[in-house]
Amino acid sequence: MKIIVKVKPNSKVIKVEEVTPTIGLFSKRKDLRVFKVSVTEKPVHGAANLGVVDALSRHFKIPKSQITLVSGGISKEKVFEIRD
Repeated sequence: MKIIVKVKPNSKVIKVEEVTPTIGLFSKRKDLRVFKVSVTEKPVHGAANLGVVDALSRHFKIPKSQITLVSGGISKEKVFEIRD
């Protein structure tokens, strides 16, 4: 399953919430889920990406090894693949 993640780095709390896709490219795909993830890490040297992987693994209750960053390494909007 692929998900879109909107990242909020340098936050005070770690939070994962599913949001409704905005009007645009992603709203036409009903199978695509969008999440807003707040992490405490700063967006430096991939630290925020690791924080997002950690937050998603806790949210979905799966190992971190099942979560892969597909695109958006330096962007606030990223695509992750979650394997079953």
